[in-house]
Amino acid sequence: MITHLTGRVQSREEGFLALEVHGVSFGVFMPDALACAVGEELSIHTYMHWNADQGPTLFGFKRELDRKVFLMIISCSGIGPKIALSLLSDLGSERFLAAIRESNEKTLSSVNGIGAKKAEQIVVQLKHKVAKLITSDLQLDPAFKDSSMHTITEVLQSLNYSRQEISAALNYLRQSAATEPVPFDGMMRKALSFLAKK
Repeated sequence: MITHLTGRVQSREEGFLALEVHGVSFGVFMPDALACAVGEELSIHTYMHWNADQGPTLFGFKRELDRKVFLMIISCSGIGPKIALSLLSDLGSERFLAAIRESNEKTLSSVNGIGAKKAEQIVVQLKHKVAKLITSDLQLDPAFKDSSMHTITEVLQSLNYSRQEISAALNYLRQSAATEPVPFDGMMRKALSFLAKK
């Protein structure tokens, strides 16, 4: 089983990148692939998913937390890796966990492929697991409460940025906040600056 990879980004597109490791190129599905730069040295946590029809598929995550949340999501009955990837891509781990904790089904159902019924199902099945994860080894960053991320998303939508661009910007903000927490205005400026360079 492959649990970790370190290499150079060869190419990337929404939800997928090619990572060269000692001359071997691995195709990896990632929620924040667009936030990675071609040529960047990248170290990721991985999960190998097996499908009876399609065989093995490799998923990658910059943080172990993201891998844990991904595995938690696919533990729900009827929820596969594709939907889990969409949830992490659109919401990020912190916002997803906050939505489950607060039973915010509206946030979950804003993601493509998640209807009201499925959102309710995810909340019911994961609420206990999320509560356990948060109390055991995770403190949600106050800068990334649901309202802030939702407001940033709305502002970027009003400026006619695409869903893919907004997702990449939000993932960039989550990564930078891990080392440099900033207030809402600062996050908005960072998001616009990131998108201006694309």
